[in-house]
Amino acid sequence: MDLHPPPLIRDCLIHIFAFLTEEDLITASSVCQDWNEAAETPWLWRKMCLQRWSFCNLAVLGSEHVNHSWKRYFLQRCHLEMKMTAGRSGGYTCKSLRGHAGRVVGLVYLQGNSAQSPDLWNSRATVCSASTDGTVRAWDIQNGELLWCSPVQSPLTAIIGDERREVVITADSTGLIKTWQGESGQEGASFATGSPLGSLLQYNINNNWFLTVGTSQGSVCTLADSALTKKSSVMVCDSFKVNTLLVSRDKKWITAGTKDKDDLSPKVIYTESLTSPSEDEDPLCQSLPVTGCQAAVFIPTQPARLALIHHNVLHNNKALTVFDVSIKKTKYKSEIQVQQVESFPLTLNTRSSQVLLEAADSNCLVLAAGQELYVYSLKGALIANFKEHTMSISSISVDSFRVVTASQDLSLRVLTWGKDRDHGLTLESQYHLLGGSHTMSRRFTHVACDYSSITASAEGKDGKDVLKAYSFTS
Repeated sequence: MDLHPPPLIRDCLIHIFAFLTEEDLITASSVCQDWNEAAETPWLWRKMCLQRWSFCNLAVLGSEHVNHSWKRYFLQRCHLEMKMTAGRSGGYTCKSLRGHAGRVVGLVYLQGNSAQSPDLWNSRATVCSASTDGTVRAWDIQNGELLWCSPVQSPLTAIIGDERREVVITADSTGLIKTWQGESGQEGASFATGSPLGSLLQYNINNNWFLTVGTSQGSVCTLADSALTKKSSVMVCDSFKVNTLLVSRDKKWITAGTKDKDDLSPKVIYTESLTSPSEDEDPLCQSLPVTGCQAAVFIPTQPARLALIHHNVLHNNKALTVFDVSIKKTKYKSEIQVQQVESFPLTLNTRSSQVLLEAADSNCLVLAAGQELYVYSLKGALIANFKEHTMSISSISVDSFRVVTASQDLSLRVLTWGKDRDHGLTLESQYHLLGGSHTMSRRFTHVACDYSSITASAEGKDGKDVLKAYSFTS
């Protein structure tokens, strides 16, 4: 009898190892040379990567200049997420970015590390901020360096960015819109609307660039290409400021509304009516069957599903209603169809009038009101709620990995998504990030994130706001 049977063939080992966790796979790799070679098979680590994250940065792994294995990608990304989940001292750096001589009105990531396709070996991020001091500033947040500063102009009121083209768009108190090259800070085109703006919205349709702006007089104006050529203008809010402006995932619909008038209904507009208007027909536009619009968001996993918080006339409180928007075209006309999917009352334990609403990739809604954070399913089930701030939440950032809340108590709260075998999707509170001394700063006002960093603006007591940048490294 042979006391030393032949080892299992490589394919059988790989098949067995496919059922192991990463810890067990690493342990198995140290048993012998045959097991080590099987455990190092790229297919096994690729499978674990895609099971955990559904999408990974294949471009980096396949780069001619970067030689990284699926195993290294998996272990390094797990290590980075462990740091971001724990938030321990030493797991991140914090930079204070000073230079603005006024209030920060907004900040955007121009070059960030995408949560959908993170580059774990090149985590440099550029954040642009706009201020009432009339300047736009670009920052290297990992090194805490100012990259460029625009010339001083009228006080700025809004900023958005187009990461694809590395362009920043700003609006000032006179209604002047300008574009800025993200790399150099060079001024691009400008367009004067003639009145202060309520909101900015940038989107791309078939590689064509568009900017839609909501004015303080209730109109929506659409501009095209890098020259900011005017395409259309339509009245939607009867002289009230348009401060809600969203585009659907399929880019076919724009929602416009105002938070300043409870009895005005928000409207959905067929995007083609704004980007390619007809001289013979008015823009295709329809009011939604609700009154008021305190917050709204399009669901990222659906082509044109809109969630909206509005006044509940029957119960004199707030309600959340979900609509599907579509178009019905016949030989002679086109009609907008708005179908209600769900509607449920909101029992918010706050008197705060400000409500913040974001949607997660997992088909759930994240809502902040007063000091509390709520997570709802689209069916209206309350998945989780948290009350961990001592003052009101002023801004939230939501992605597929975490939720970050910024508060007037000068702290950020970090929460991470997870999956429970019995209860499904969960959100778990992790830790606070502090914004510095209360003798120097009042509160956090804005927060934005990429995959490996968090940036927030802290309101200075001397009128000069400071950016706080927290960077996690793998």
